[in-house]
Amino acid sequence: MLILTGPQGSGNHMWSKIFALHPDVMGWRALLGEYWIGHDREPFADHWREPKLLRSFDWQQADYYVTSISVPYMENGQATMPPIDQFRQEAAMSGVDVKIAICGRDRNVLGMQEQRLRGSATFWQALIAYESLTPDIFLSFELLQLYQRRYLVSISKTIDFPIHADSEMIDTILETDSNTKYFQPIKHHWLDDWARKTSAPWR
Repeated sequence: MLILTGPQGSGNHMWSKIFALHPDVMGWRALLGEYWIGHDREPFADHWREPKLLRSFDWQQADYYVTSISVPYMENGQATMPPIDQFRQEAAMSGVDVKIAICGRDRNVLGMQEQRLRGSATFWQALIAYESLTPDIFLSFELLQLYQRRYLVSISKTIDFPIHADSEMIDTILETDSNTKYFQPIKHHWLDDWARKTSAPWR
């Protein structure tokens, strides 16, 4: 099982879609037909509220599983810290090999996005919570946008977890870089002149 976690707005939904594409993975496939769905409808939502439910979960349904949870996530209108350690321990008690992937995004974009949607930046809460976690990998929003399928292949090899990097849906998922709405080009920066000078022909 792969636990996807990250600060609110760091790309949990996007990564959930990508991992759900592989036929051997039981994931959040309802997202593949929707742009966004609340975490209360994530396949393991009830198990996040009560991790002990994993003890009776039917682990014969698939070879691989992926679940997604933000830090913090909204539970009935309240910002809530998920019990990641307890969830991982309960799954491991059932003989499941659990891996953790922490999603990341530019901190300036995160702060602006969280301020816009929640009224204040909350990513610092995730940074504190993750100090006690040892992730198997960090997933970068920006590296995915830049290297796309090559990055996905690298991730799959690194954590030994299937990703359908050849799926045509990857193009659809990555069609729009949601970072762009936060960026405005500048006309000139004081360092530009130095950069142009050092890059100019000198022979």
